[in-house]
Parts: sequence; C-alpha cells; structure tokens
Amino acid sequence: MEALRDFYRAGGTHVILCHQPYSEVPISTREDFAESYRITLRLAERGNAETEVGVFACVGPYPVLLIGLAERFGLARAVEIMKGGMEEAQRLVLEHKAVAIGEIGRPHFPVSAEIVEASNDIMRYGMELAREASCPVVLHTESADPAVMLDLARIADRAGLSRERVIKHYSPPLVLAEENHGLFPSVLASKPAVKEALSKGDRFVMETDFLDEPSRPGAVMNINTVPKRTKAYLASGLLTEERAMRIHKDNPERLYGISID
Repeated sequence: MEALRDFYRAGGTHVILCHQPYSEVPISTREDFAESYRITLRLAERGNAETEVGVFACVGPYPVLLIGLAERFGLARAVEIMKGGMEEAQRLVLEHKAVAIGEIGRPHFPVSAEIVEASNDIMRYGMELAREASCPVVLHTESADPAVMLDLARIADRAGLSRERVIKHYSPPLVLAEENHGLFPSVLASKPAVKEALSKGDRFVMETDFLDEPSRPGAVMNINTVPKRTKAYLASGLLTEERAMRIHKDNPERLYGISID
C-alpha cells in the first residue's frame, strides 16, 4: 500500500497489478492457482479501498512454473495443471474481477525444446480463452525482437486472438508495425527506451515491472518512475499533453476495456 501511495504522490493515478507466484501457495493443482490468484485480487481490492490509486488486476499461470511441475508430475500432467490455471484466470475475467490473463507465455531463459513446445501450447490455450472472454493477454517471454514478436503474433493468429490484444510485457521500444507485427508493446520505462519509443510514435504503454520485493528495494524500476518521467518529458517538451493522454489513457482503456478517469 505504501508503494501505491508513493506512486500517487508522484502523480500516478492507475496501475495494472500482474499476478506472480507466491511462495506460501505452492502450485500442484488447478485449485492452488485459484487460491494464489485470490491473494492478488485481495491486494487489488486493498489498493482500491485504502489508496487513491485505481488498481486493475490481471491473473494467469506464470510460465516458469511449468518447469517445476514437469519435474514433479511429468510434462503431460504439468501442462494440464497449467491449462487449469488458465481456466481459473478466464473465470475471474468473466466475473469482472480481473481485466486480463497474464503474465503468461514461456520462460525467459534457455530451456529444452520440449518445454518451449509445451509452453507455446499452454500460451495458445490462454489466448483462446482470452478470445472467448474478450480480454487481452499479457505475455512474459524471452527478450523480444521483431522475430520473437512475429512468432508470438503467429501463435495469437492460430488462437484466433487479435494481435492488438496481445500485450508484450517488458518490451523494448518496438513501436513500428514492422517491429511488433501488430502486438502491443509495454515498454520498460528507461530513459533511452522511452525516448526511442516516442521517436517512433505513441502506440505503446509504459511499465516499471515494479516487484515490491523487500530484499531488492525499487526492483525492477521504482513504481513512481512512469509518472515522474512523464512529467519531466512534458516539462522539457519531449512529450505533448495530447500524446501523454494517448499513451497513459487512451491506449490502456482500449487494451484492457477499462475506464481511466
């Protein structure tokens, strides 16, 4: 809650809270996913009740979990459990408790071809569920470049999910159509990345990937970075108010089907 208050003091108004695993809820079953998601939803509820910030949640089976599940239960059963986690996430979207399915995708470090193939299968299934629920997915994958974006776009095509509804978390400034192949980049808000993104257009959103990890204060980037950077760029003339509104209001409203007032 104090992190959200820091964000608000810096000028921030709304956040997307993405689910990640909790050590206190080891995942072995679909029901474990449901219990884990409830923690994220309770955090969002507290944020909305106790601070001035509007908090929207997205939930989904974190892709790296597949590795441990495969070691314990075998790959076929692990895939079943992960897909059950996708179904629980879709249920929460349909109940209007979450606005997206995510972070989903595939591990961000080298893994076997077998794990990559299974991860792609699980990700495609999550995209199919997102299509049914008319919601976006937030993707966590290896570092993105145009080739990776095209691969992910083709998976979305096979799932029948509009590329526009695929948000690439932790994206470099791949703002041009030939760079992102229709996926929507959520650009990490470093100064060089934001400057490059702005030089190409304003079809992107900004993120900090803030973890609120007590042992790593401010990791990945401090939560107040986006409002502070936005205000600095407005003051310097690098960013106009009109473009800021497109990036921080129009784009997320269209992506997530939310209202930012």
